Formats: sequence, structure tokens, C-alpha cells
Amino acid sequence: MIYLDNAATTKPCEECRRAVCDTMESAFGNASSLHKLGTDSLQIISRAKRTILSALSGAKTPLDGMIIFTSGATESNNTALLGAMHRFRPHAGKIVSTAIEHPSVAKTLIRFEEDGFEVLRLAPKDFEDFTGALVNAVDENTALLSAMAVNNETGFKIDVPRLYREVKRKNPKTIVHIDAVQGFLKVPLDGDLISVSGHKVHASKGIGALFIKKGQNILPIMLGGGQQGGLRSGTEPVELIAGFDAAVKAYQGDTAKFAELKAHLLDRLAELENIGINSGADCVPNIINFSVRGVRSEIMLHSLEEDGIYVSSGSACSKGKKSGVLGALGVSDKDADCAVRVSLCADNTAEELDALCEKIKRTIERVRR
Repeated sequence: MIYLDNAATTKPCEECRRAVCDTMESAFGNASSLHKLGTDSLQIISRAKRTILSALSGAKTPLDGMIIFTSGATESNNTALLGAMHRFRPHAGKIVSTAIEHPSVAKTLIRFEEDGFEVLRLAPKDFEDFTGALVNAVDENTALLSAMAVNNETGFKIDVPRLYREVKRKNPKTIVHIDAVQGFLKVPLDGDLISVSGHKVHASKGIGALFIKKGQNILPIMLGGGQQGGLRSGTEPVELIAGFDAAVKAYQGDTAKFAELKAHLLDRLAELENIGINSGADCVPNIINFSVRGVRSEIMLHSLEEDGIYVSSGSACSKGKKSGVLGALGVSDKDADCAVRVSLCADNTAEELDALCEKIKRTIERVRR
């Protein structure tokens, strides 16, 4: 098997699997219980929070704020947006975002529009300096800016520290939310609210986190027993949190290695006829999107799967449907219909990419004739 769909989900690493199983055996107590098993669980949660805070900052000094654990990216994004925007009702304001957001953000913004908020969505294809364009769109009426740090379909990235710094300089009251699901552990981050997900970094599915910067107040969207400071009620999944902690500590993704693998893949693709590259220099190197013109995406994906090679045609959340993201990034509809996304992890090799390209070549020969 050659697995090249890591932007959809990663294989849980050994450290994560071991931490989950060990916690199930020895620290299965409810973190709200006052006995030793409860306090042991609480210590595991506290340790994981420190790990993720440090990892978010990419430095020895953690970001100044708190972490709440969620079921994943969708809940983190919904908690951030709905919890923050409750503060501005019933007075509607302006929201700045992008045309390439994940559905958990994009559909929430539609709900805000229905409630009377003005939502401005910018498309990267329309601006040479997209980060600057987002900043320029902020004015005195902007309540929220929500942007994806790294796009999941092409790897397109924004300069998050610059974005946060310049937005706050322009309007300190604007809340900045960053969807860092694809950017976590890969690009520098900052923000008032930052969403991350475990299964994108070799932890298990079902666990995510939301960073809330000190001084930011959001309202909970789940009510109950008051766990996690009342911001996310429900018994904490200590086993999954322990696995998330272990996966972050063990993460081995290396930008330089990804860049080498991307360059190797692009060299091999250049040997084939009529290939369009949709991931340029403004993209992270671990996500490479390209179009095999003349071969529809689903045909190519099924052909590759016959040889045990797993890639994607775009966002796993779209289940093969057009998301509109590629168009907003300047990819034509024709090229979007034949797009392939390769997304890498630390275990991938140049030999695997060679096998991928050989199979693509054979598929082209069969389908284009």
C-alpha cells in the first residue's frame, strides 16, 4: 500500500496508539472525580494542554491563553465562530473571510448572513498579496476575521503572524480566528482563536482542540456539567487526549524533506504530457495538487487504487463533489475536473512517488488513446 492522502487523515503513530491503550488501562478515571484515578486523568489533560500550547507557538514560550479539547476540527471551528459571534448579537457587523474555507467555517458564515451579518469572502486568485488583501478588508465595523492557515486542497498558505499583527493594529477589537487544521506543526501560527485537529497529525479521529487567547471571551455552544471551564461540557476523552499529546510530541514532519519530495514529484510529472500544477510556491510542500488533463479525477483515483495507491481529488469532506475552492484559487473548471491531490507525511518516500507517476503514466496511455 502507498498512502498519499494524509491531508484527509493520517495513520495514528505508534506513540499515539500506545498512549491511548496505556491510558485505557491505567488512567481511565473521570477527570471530574475527586479520587486518585480522577486526579491522574486531570494531570494527563493538563500535560496535553501544555504540549499543544507550546506546539502552537513553535517556540519554548507557549502562547498566552488556554486550550479546550473538542471532538475535532468541525466542533472547534463551530465553537470558535458561534461562541465569539454570540457577543455581537443582536447587533450585526461585518465578517471578513475567504472563498476557500472548510465547510465547517463556510456553512457557519452562511448562518451568520441569515442572522444579518455582512460576510465578505475574498478569493486568492483576485489578489497578488492575499494576506494584505484580508488586512485591507478589515474596518472599524469588522467583528470577526476567519481564515484558513493552509488550504486542504492545494496547500495554499497565508502569513498568519503577519495577518494577526496587522489586523490587530488596524482594529484591535476584531476577533481573529484561524483554522489551523492543515497548518498545525507546519507553519507559524497566531490568533485569538485557533482550531486544530488530532487526526491530521497522527493522533486518532475524534479529538481536536481550540486555543483561546487570554482576554478573549466566548460563549459555550454545548451546555452540561461545566467541564473545561464551562466552555465545553461533557466528560473529557482522556485516552484520546493522551494520544493527541503523544502524537504532537512524536511528530516528525520536516519541511525540508517535504520540499525535496515535492520537487521530485514535480520533476517526474514534468516527464508526462499535459499536466497542470495547481500548487505553486505559495503552498506548503506537503500538499501537491495537479491536473492530469484528459483523465477525470474519479477515473484516475480508481485506477491508482487498483495498485494500492491512495490519493484524493480534493477535500475528503466534499466526497468527490466540486467544492469551488480550486476555482477561487484560479484553477479552471476543466482542470478541476481532473485534479489529483497528493498529501505527504514523514513516512513517504521518493520511491513511492515514482510508483505513483508510473501508474499515472499507464492510466494516461489507457484513457487518452
